Amino acid sequence: MRDKIKMVSTGTTKTGAKTGTFRVTTKNKRTMTEKLKKKYFDPRAYDATTGKSGKHVLFEETKL
Repeated sequence: MRDKIKMVSTGTTKTGAKTGTFRVTTKNKRTMTEKLKKKYFDPRAYDATTGKSGKHVLFEETKL
């Protein structure tokens, strides 16, 4: 059975606050019992090396 999950970004803005960006996806809870972590693009995450917003960051599973 596939259940919906919410993936929240770990990226931060220029001021250091969390971006609040999230994605909704599904996963099979019988085969994947651990929390899902995956890299996605976050358009609000600040990249200090380039001085621009937008980079790939880790998204972690939370409750929907």
